[in-house]
Formats: sequence, structure tokens, C-alpha cells
Amino acid sequence: MRVFTAAFALGLPDRKLTKPDPILIQYARMSHIYRFILVGAACSVLLLTGCATGGRVSAGGPYHVTAYKPNDPSKVRVLVSLSQQNVYVMEGDRCLMAAAVNVGMAAKPTPKGSFRIYSKQEHKRSGSYGFSVQGGRIVPSTGGGPGRYVGYPMGYWCEFAPAYGFHQGFIHPAPHTHGCIRLHGEAAAKFYALVRIGTPVNIAYTQPEDATLGPKVQRVDDSRTPDPPASVMISDAAFEKPSGPLLE
Repeated sequence: MRVFTAAFALGLPDRKLTKPDPILIQYARMSHIYRFILVGAACSVLLLTGCATGGRVSAGGPYHVTAYKPNDPSKVRVLVSLSQQNVYVMEGDRCLMAAAVNVGMAAKPTPKGSFRIYSKQEHKRSGSYGFSVQGGRIVPSTGGGPGRYVGYPMGYWCEFAPAYGFHQGFIHPAPHTHGCIRLHGEAAAKFYALVRIGTPVNIAYTQPEDATLGPKVQRVDDSRTPDPPASVMISDAAFEKPSGPLLE
């Protein structure tokens, strides 16, 4: 999910991970997310249900995904359709949330297979790409050198394989990440609330739910959204929750 140069379109998980990170995680321009965070979900004028209503939201438009509380959290499972760029959070046959995602490009594909969520960090920041705060100046940084280093925000990180995770970020019409799975705006916070350590994740080219739930998923296109100010990216506002309840 980077702001100033092409190099800053890439990020790595926290350097404290015990395994080396061979895959760069992309953080392509995230301003719509943080603009949404600052103004709050109250600015939405369209209340669209993630499992029931389709349509497309352009950059800067209102966006809302409804997520439902599971009856038994141990039965929650996550299905990702790479071809449709959708995620379905299910409890048995019950859809808890369906949302558009962005997956890995051909050169850096999202891995297929069965996984489990094994790490969650709401306020995660990159250990390798971010900003150097030098008095009143904020400049791009990969760590080291003068100033105070602040890593790029990776909101609502849910890791399912080393260096691969679900996280908050921009959604593009075509696969655009370096393997991670990005969720737009409040969808990331609601996904984070639905899954727990051990939640199974299945990632495949297609899912059976593509035929039933897929056409109802709200689409979003952030590809032309302006970048956020660096002052927001280094602040705690980057991790502020949407207003109102996360789960219905």
C-alpha cells in the first residue's frame, strides 16, 4: 500500500520478525483510507451492505461495508478469490462480510493454498520504509541517518504466511500488490475484528461464492486518489477506528 517515489510504494513487515522477509510488501498510495479515517464514517451517505449490495465507488466517494457478528467465532473462515479480487468471510453458509480486495500482480502473486491467520497487529508499521522526522521536516526514509524514523502505517495487519498479510490499503481495478491482500478503508478494520489467531484462510483462483456473492460485492477504485500528507502518515490518526460499531 509509497507516496513520494517508486521505492516508497514498497514496504516490509516489521524487522522484529524472526524470519527474513524475501518479499516486498507494497503500500500503494493510501490517501483515501486516511482521509476517510480523519473525517469519520459519518460522512458516508450510501449505506451499502457488503453481502447484499453491489455498485462501484470512485476515488473520494462514500464507502461502507457491513459486517456481522459470528455466532461461533471458531467457525469463521476466510475465502479469497484471486480472479474476482474478492474476500468472503463466512460462518458456515452465512456471509459475515464480502468486500473487494487488491491482490498480487503477476510478477509478485498472492500465494494460493490453505493458511491460517497467525499474527495480528492493529498498529503495525513498516520497519524498512517510512519517514524521517527532522524538526519540522518529514522526508522519506528507509531507516538510519538523521531524524526520528517512523515506519509506514500498515493498518489492521493479519498475517497468514511469512511476509504476506491482509492490511488496509488502496484498491485498484487490476491486481496491483506484491502479494499482500489489501482491504479498503473500514473493510480492513472490520475484517480485523472478524478474524482471530487460527482463523483458516483459503486462497484460490476462484471460489464457489463468486457466483452467488461475487456480483453483490461493492467495487471501489482508488487508482487516481491523491496521496495523503506525511503528517497524517506519521501520526496515530493513521490507525483510528471508524466511528460506530464494527460488527452488526
